[in-house]
Amino acid sequence: MLSLEKKIIAITGIGSPDHPKGNGRAIAELFAAQGGVIEGLDIQEKEGQRTTRAISSAGGQCNLTVGDVTDEATVNAWIEAIIAEHGRLDILVNNVGQSERLSPESVDSAIWKAQIDLNLNSAMMTCRAAIPHMIEQGGGVILNVSSIAASRYLGKPQIAYSAAKAALQQYTKTSAIILAQQHIRMNCIQAGLMHTAMVQRMANKYADGDYEGFVQKRHEQVPMGRMGTAQDVAHAALFLVSDEASYITGTELVVDGGVTASIPS
Repeated sequence: MLSLEKKIIAITGIGSPDHPKGNGRAIAELFAAQGGVIEGLDIQEKEGQRTTRAISSAGGQCNLTVGDVTDEATVNAWIEAIIAEHGRLDILVNNVGQSERLSPESVDSAIWKAQIDLNLNSAMMTCRAAIPHMIEQGGGVILNVSSIAASRYLGKPQIAYSAAKAALQQYTKTSAIILAQQHIRMNCIQAGLMHTAMVQRMANKYADGDYEGFVQKRHEQVPMGRMGTAQDVAHAALFLVSDEASYITGTELVVDGGVTASIPS
């Protein structure tokens, strides 16, 4: 079950430190362990190489392209290179995302545009590049990693991130219906408060470097009493891209320890 044997899989944002891992790295490692051939895109060469080495050491296959997912030419060249190398693209995972604090009364236009580019437009561009090939080959699967910030206020002003992730979910729903008869499935994961490499950067930026205090605060916000891990996201992603989920399209799978189902504290 949940085999991805010999499937060609493109994933954005695969790089991360060894611990805690980022969502993209955990997805890439799990998909490779299930037999998939990983083609990763990441702007950080050092972190991307960590992932490729880990996958290779475990006996898997992973190739890294260093580039900016918000750059149209880079995205197009990446997808075309995958097709040239493998002749097909079975699965696309749009994983990149990052939030900046913005309040509605004081929006910095440059930051707003950059947030939309990273969290929404990047997925549009990878999909636009990949979908014609999926149609030609008779089908494919696309998974977009969204956030519960798309549907709930999480206690900090991040209006551009929230707006972009909400738009990503509706983009996914609409596109899934348009492409359904082409045998292309599209779904979203709504990730909650996850204990990934991003938490350290957030603690440095928003908690004066108090990593332990920041981590504890995030644990306390979750009904289950803990943040999720990148592996939690990866296992949900594996199900949604697998053949076992062949009748699932145009929906979101919430992975959040109960946050969105609870009353805000």
